[in-house]
Amino acid sequence: MLLCELYHSVQGEGHLTGVESVFIRTAGCNLRCWFCDTPYSSWNPDGFSLTVDEIVERCLQYECQHVVITGGEPMLPRQIVDLTTSLKRVGRHITIETAGTVDRPVQCDLMSISPKLANSTPAAGQAGRWAERHERTRQRPDVIRRLIARYDYQLKFVVDQPPDCDEVLAYLQAFPSIRRDRVLLMPQGTTVEQLEQRRPWIETYCGQHGLGYCPRMQIQWFGHVRGT
Repeated sequence: MLLCELYHSVQGEGHLTGVESVFIRTAGCNLRCWFCDTPYSSWNPDGFSLTVDEIVERCLQYECQHVVITGGEPMLPRQIVDLTTSLKRVGRHITIETAGTVDRPVQCDLMSISPKLANSTPAAGQAGRWAERHERTRQRPDVIRRLIARYDYQLKFVVDQPPDCDEVLAYLQAFPSIRRDRVLLMPQGTTVEQLEQRRPWIETYCGQHGLGYCPRMQIQWFGHVRGT
């Protein structure tokens, strides 16, 4: 598998915030969100190759039960099925962070899905042919339904402007089985200042509609740097 990073840190987002975890970041993505905070796994992917056995061996070097497989889009490589099977065999709790556009028969304890709203689509001048491709493929309702039926899940929506919140509610109407306590709104931004600017009105909206607020604690703790 082609990876960008493999490191030990603390989960900063979602229902497992604060949990010590090993992060496996795969290289490559089928989308091009303009605000992507890991362009080295998407817009300009780089990385190194490891076999599944080598990845598991590196994970076992840490006395840590939680493993987060992220990207990029970690559901793209076929090897993720063997990787999750091997990690589950050695007793690891597995979170997969995905945009919910690709489905594979993985082993997973928490499917952390981040469906992409209209606010994610890049301008044609920025992304060229990727702008149209992103807009056309950013949502796969059929995949979302299969994932939430098979796994424990959370949904994280990146919110940039107040109208984005209403788009989230409209999105959820198509999925009546999704529990509101599993839906989190997360501010767009890569600095503490940007996150704090958006926090008040997002928190208020979450309180009004029974949704969760998702601070990006890794930025609070470490700043926007790789390996965190």
